[in-house]
Amino acid sequence: MRRTGKARHGALRRRAPWIGTAVAAALGAGALLFTNATSQASQAAVADNPGALKPLTSSAELSKLTLTQRKVADTTIAELDRRLPNVGVDTVLKSANHTMPTPTSSPACRASEKAALPVKPTATAAYCFTTGDALTQSWLPQSVTSSGDADDDGAWGANKVVLSGWTHNDHLYDEYPGAEPAADRGLARVAFIDANTPGAFKYRWVLLTVPTEGGANFAKLGSHLGGMVWYGDKLIVTASNGDAGQNALYVFSMKHILQATANSTAIGKVSGGYSAHGYQYLMPAIGSYGLSGKCSSANDDGVPCFASISLDRSTTPHRLVANEWFSSGGTQPARLFRYGLGPTEGAMPLAVNGSGKALAADAYETKAVGVQGALSYQDSAGGKRWYVPSARGGPGQHGIMWRQDTAKTTATTCSGTDLAGACWAKHSESMSLWWSTKTVWSVTEWAADAKGRWQDPTSSGWQDRVVPERVLFAVPLSSLG
Repeated sequence: MRRTGKARHGALRRRAPWIGTAVAAALGAGALLFTNATSQASQAAVADNPGALKPLTSSAELSKLTLTQRKVADTTIAELDRRLPNVGVDTVLKSANHTMPTPTSSPACRASEKAALPVKPTATAAYCFTTGDALTQSWLPQSVTSSGDADDDGAWGANKVVLSGWTHNDHLYDEYPGAEPAADRGLARVAFIDANTPGAFKYRWVLLTVPTEGGANFAKLGSHLGGMVWYGDKLIVTASNGDAGQNALYVFSMKHILQATANSTAIGKVSGGYSAHGYQYLMPAIGSYGLSGKCSSANDDGVPCFASISLDRSTTPHRLVANEWFSSGGTQPARLFRYGLGPTEGAMPLAVNGSGKALAADAYETKAVGVQGALSYQDSAGGKRWYVPSARGGPGQHGIMWRQDTAKTTATTCSGTDLAGACWAKHSESMSLWWSTKTVWSVTEWAADAKGRWQDPTSSGWQDRVVPERVLFAVPLSSLG
């Protein structure tokens, strides 16, 4: 497929470089590769009512979703803890060095950022990112989770926290090879957002890594970070969808947030200590979950490529929700599927059988397209609903929030957009339900130019051509219907 500078909407499928055999030994991973796909705008495909969800029940269909658990040796993690200071979430939050203005009250937020919010329902909370992150062409916001996922009381210790996962924009390097060092491809970082004071959020970046050399070193994690779930002390993120170990998910632990001891652009051991690409903090993966074969982005008949994940606390046991992605310009159905979660105090988060396999609890097919994230929720009366937004791929286009079950599909209508049902945020990514308040959080992605293209950050005046549309926002679950 021909590559262009177009700002492909959503969890942009990227290619990342070879990480090395040391990483493969640690996590069953090697070359981290992403499927490159283009998302072109197609009003008809996105606007068509996708109809009811179709349950997938055959053993042949469900077997394609099976994951194999892989855990990093405890001695490897202990060795990293010995070599670098191990800090906690509270320490990271107290060192937050980026503020988050609010688009409803602060002139620091631009009109284009406010316009990226949902038309209906109205966001009850909204935040912009600091100017450098709002305009950057090098990084893309892809996912969100929170302490509202981690614990049913919504707090992690004394803190309320939101996490926003960002991936390196490898398409920028494809289009402008001189704009970024090749070594930056595939980088993944998480904004730890201090959400203790409404209207005064602030954040600090943490780099995601994988341990190597038995814990004597670490390397970058190649991940599109299309989805994240914070469950207990574990952070689960979508992986590269096609590395040598066929990993679908990587797992990190809030008990193992490390502080770099040297400051350079390198990642890992350097003269004078350990560096994390200039970031003060890093998290090493403690494990992963691998697929049975190479995932396919051609259709929903093969092994799925994990686009996003979320948490469903409305079931017993709690479930990890996953979805795959296909272009908003097509008509290819996608799968929604869930896995049971184990006790939060377990060494790894997913429930597995005696063979170390995590089996899909259930699966469905949706005809909604451009699905960047999904939530499932079962109310007190036993009604099961899926919230499946179609993220449209054209500049300035709002998304459509579909409410689906196995009987029907509905959507909110509104005025002021090009489609009556296009009421959701522009270019939205994953979603997360803050359980104690029943509030849905999401994040929008784009900071392209008016034509939906990335700008060369080495060119003169490139910032003036960027249309920032990146916002973190929340709406009540009840407002989604």
